[in-house]
Amino acid sequence: MSTDTYLVVGLGNPGPDYAHTRHNIGLDVLDDLIARAGAKRSRHRRAAASVAEARIIGGPKIIFAFPETFMNRSGGPVSALADYYDVPNDRILAIHDDLDLPFDTVKLKSGGGHGGHNGLRDIIAARGADFVRIRCGVGRPIGRQDAADYVLRRFNSEERATLPNFISDAADAVELIIRDGLLAAQQRVHAPKA
Repeated sequence: MSTDTYLVVGLGNPGPDYAHTRHNIGLDVLDDLIARAGAKRSRHRRAAASVAEARIIGGPKIIFAFPETFMNRSGGPVSALADYYDVPNDRILAIHDDLDLPFDTVKLKSGGGHGGHNGLRDIIAARGADFVRIRCGVGRPIGRQDAADYVLRRFNSEERATLPNFISDAADAVELIIRDGLLAAQQRVHAPKA
């Protein structure tokens, strides 16, 4: 297993109809990360995904992965990429939306269940649960709106005003995990904001 490679996966649905919806926040964070790294995306020849590769100077290699399947079929591309790059599960970082967290909240964890998230459910079925999650809070719908419909909608105008900072905070969290490890990143990210 490669101990100097991370696989950073943004979860979402492909195509313009789903772009920049709550469910695709993981892809928006990934776009921010590859822009920071100056990396270029290209289609992977062995997995249903596009990837961008970067290396931190004196540090690990990072594979940024955009599965080209729908969210509930994320496990196949993630598993194929992890096998191709020989990445152990504890070096897989999945960035995803989370209904159980308020909007503009980032939480980090390793392992655990899927919490009803079909993308996580499929990765767990393919790889097991011992990978790292970057949970991006999108909040719950108000009233009787169906949660599935809610996550497939774009952010409202008030949320869009905050969205760039939210995406940047989540991208910062990914970089902290890679640079300092999960525990140190959790201590920074989960600390109360001043």
